[in-house]
Amino acid sequence: MLTWCLHLLLIALLALAAVRAVVDGSPRAGAVVATALTCGVVYAAGPLLPRVRTSRRAAAWWLFAVGVAWLVLLALTADGVWVAFPLYFLQLHLLPRRQGLVAVIATALAAIIAFAAHQGSFVPAAAIGPALGAAVAVAVVWGYQALYRESERRRNLIEELTATRAELAGAQHEAGVLAERERLANEIHDTLAQGLSSIQLLLRAAERRLPDNAGNAALYVEQARQAAADNLAEARRFVIALSPPALDNTTLPDALERLCATISARHRVAAHFRLVGTPVPLPTTHEVAMLRIGQSALANTVRHAKASIARVTLSYLDEHVTLDVVDDGIGFDPERGGFGLTAMRTRAETLDGTLTVESSPGQGAALSVRFPVEPQELP
Repeated sequence: MLTWCLHLLLIALLALAAVRAVVDGSPRAGAVVATALTCGVVYAAGPLLPRVRTSRRAAAWWLFAVGVAWLVLLALTADGVWVAFPLYFLQLHLLPRRQGLVAVIATALAAIIAFAAHQGSFVPAAAIGPALGAAVAVAVVWGYQALYRESERRRNLIEELTATRAELAGAQHEAGVLAERERLANEIHDTLAQGLSSIQLLLRAAERRLPDNAGNAALYVEQARQAAADNLAEARRFVIALSPPALDNTTLPDALERLCATISARHRVAAHFRLVGTPVPLPTTHEVAMLRIGQSALANTVRHAKASIARVTLSYLDEHVTLDVVDDGIGFDPERGGFGLTAMRTRAETLDGTLTVESSPGQGAALSVRFPVEPQELP
């Protein structure tokens, strides 16, 4: 709507200059009409040319052509001064911020000087109109641009918040599922499997103590023992099936080493894995959390860091286990990091862990997540 108002205002001011030249009987009426028409045609051609809409350079050349036609009109009639006002908005809209301000100042000076030349003398009051118009245009356009940037920032923030909320909800759901899977696996292992194992041992002992002529009793004991053995095998299969897919049939160090190999093979980042210390048993939720954080950190390295090398170190120490991911990329300001870091930190803190990030522009990045190891978990 504002764009159409600007179009109509410029065309109306050009028409006003042409009509007044004819009505006043100016000796330059023909030249004024021709120049106003030329300026209008050049202006109208801009929105119709694809390159003007897509290329800032082409738009600048189009604006220059309009400005030249306007200067000719300004030299012919003082009424051309009024066309400067819509030109201010065009210059501020199409040119970069600094160049746009310079163009507006130059246009205002040209209008003031031309008006003084047509009047035959310079009156300070005559400079108020073009100068005030330029100030209003700058305030309006820059204010609108500031509001637009703030609106875009808020929109991006809302999108990131929405994505992060979904990611956190997924992480919480995954953590709940993993905790339940681990609980069920432990319950089956500690109760059902242990009970079946005990039954099998007792039946084996009873079978050995039966006399040779016990008849069907030995057969029944053998069948009961076989049933216990079959159900024990089934219970163990349930325990294996409840293991998390990310760590299926492997350990956390092996999963991280395989992740680094996959990253190196698929991307232009050499990811190296290093194991420090002797691996100790960890809760499944902790192992999955470390694997997911490692995946997220390496994904950020691939997407944003422009790094050539990434080093992943898993350290088993006396009282804690630590995962470090370091790259030689372009770095960033941790205080202005994305919500992916928030999601990783939340995942770590949910399990009583800590996550720290060290980075600065041009200095690479280092991420470290640490989980405590309970004494009973040590070998």
